[in-house]
Amino acid sequence: MKKVILLALAVVASANFCTIDAKKKKKVVEEAVPVPVELKSSSDSVSYAAGMSITNGLLPFLKQQHGIDSAQISLFVKAFEEVIKAGETPEAKARVAGVEIASQVRGRMLPGITTEFTDTPDSIEADFFYRGFIDALKLDTTHFKQQDAETYFRQKQEVDKKAKEEKLYGPNRRAGEEFLKANAQKDSVITTASGLQYKVLVKGEGQVPQMTDKVQVNYEGRLIDGTVFDASAKHGDKPAEFQPNQVIKGWTEALTMMPVGSKWQLYIPQQLAYGERNTGTIKPYSALIFDVELVGIVGAKTEEPAEKPVTGKTAKGKKTSKKGKK
Repeated sequence: MKKVILLALAVVASANFCTIDAKKKKKVVEEAVPVPVELKSSSDSVSYAAGMSITNGLLPFLKQQHGIDSAQISLFVKAFEEVIKAGETPEAKARVAGVEIASQVRGRMLPGITTEFTDTPDSIEADFFYRGFIDALKLDTTHFKQQDAETYFRQKQEVDKKAKEEKLYGPNRRAGEEFLKANAQKDSVITTASGLQYKVLVKGEGQVPQMTDKVQVNYEGRLIDGTVFDASAKHGDKPAEFQPNQVIKGWTEALTMMPVGSKWQLYIPQQLAYGERNTGTIKPYSALIFDVELVGIVGAKTEEPAEKPVTGKTAKGKKTSKKGKK
């Protein structure tokens, strides 16, 4: 008998819980249904239409920039509504600013710094990075004062950058140095005080350009392994035009020593080329080789050979001479 009563009570309780659960679900569903909007005036309609209009392209943007698709759009809408309802109070502004700054720090700043320290003796740990950020805002100086933290970070940046560059590009720099050392021993190669090396292939007899002259040049650039990375012929059938002070230091020095009509082969050490810059085919700290032909100087006057005095008749029949009228 007791078993029957207990069983009956269990059934009733189960039914009650089911009813309560169903009511809760019904309530949630009812709350989720938006209240219909009545557009009673022209202003209501234009305002509503304006709100809809500015969302054009928002969904693709959210998906592309934030990884938000239709499954999460309700959460986005909820957050949007909370911000709007919170108004312009200092507290509301602080919460919104916190979300925005957190997004920027997590999405851009942290990845950038993490990449900077990749392949260095140190690495960036996200948890400690965020903790340092927060402690600075709370004026917590347990480990660093603000200025001391900045100084320490800059020093580590510099040291680790050099270590990273040596690890990645040290062999390339040393290969260039060895090439130039051996090249300098050749009889036809001239080395200047700056370290630039050159060999005269064709000796020109024309004018030597100044820094701000616009020169006309045919050239081909190669790595020390012979790889061609650029040439004037790749950019058309006319010589390239530029000023000597607009190019790498090795070119500037050479062009302001070359007479027009010259063709030189330049051997440029990395510090007179692109140095630590990575320009695609040209790795950082690369020594470069250029064949450079100085075709002319734009606007330069060319010397004409002196003419012999000529005697003849003018249209009026008078005899004239280059030296004067007779």
